[in-house]
Amino acid sequence: MAGLLDDLREEADKLDRRLTFMEVCGTHTHSVARAGLRRLMPPAVRLISGPGCPVCVTPVDYLDRALALAVLPNTVVCTFGDLMRVPSSTVSLEHARAEGARVEIVYSPRDALKMARENPGLRVVFLAVGFETTVPTIAGALAEAEADEVPNFLLLPGNKTMPEVMKVLVDDPDLEVDGFLLPGHVSVITGWKLFEFLADDFGVSGVVAGFMPYRCGAGRSGPRPAGGGRRPRGSAMSTVGS
Repeated sequence: MAGLLDDLREEADKLDRRLTFMEVCGTHTHSVARAGLRRLMPPAVRLISGPGCPVCVTPVDYLDRALALAVLPNTVVCTFGDLMRVPSSTVSLEHARAEGARVEIVYSPRDALKMARENPGLRVVFLAVGFETTVPTIAGALAEAEADEVPNFLLLPGNKTMPEVMKVLVDDPDLEVDGFLLPGHVSVITGWKLFEFLADDFGVSGVVAGFMPYRCGAGRSGPRPAGGGRRPRGSAMSTVGS
């Protein structure tokens, strides 16, 4: 890690202005914070956080729908634990459960499917949130429910995809980001070419990286805008190991 930081400082000394890089995954954000990478960066390199985890960007109206379902008769809402404290327009799921709403924490959509199988008289609604990484397991549980004829297993869809979020970011004329640290786990599901539009359409560099601090740091030392410009044509995409 020390050698990597030395290389980064050496490259930073060649810049004619400060560069800003953004991570767009909550796991990268946690890894960067845990390792103290921001304070280790040279003055010419700034790290900022982007949209983060899908829970953080779940809209209020989605939580309102979930709460409305949780108070229906013979209905239980199943969710990942990190959604419990996200506020709706009234209260959180955690608060609603304390007041008697049927809300259960599960660790996978298949836990909710198991509950539906064991309680055929209950409507079991799984809150399907997440980016590309959670979609395969959710789709797998739904396919299993259909194959096994479990009609009381339902989804409240709230999944999102990374490109649409990032297009909004890079299309903002006030955005001052020179490159992105891109999530490795999303790229495992979709392939890294999902993010090629950043360089092809917007001239913004990006590096797909894993989540260990060394990989995050290596991502920062990847492709940088040619000549220190904000959106030059010919910016690059690359990958760093997981």
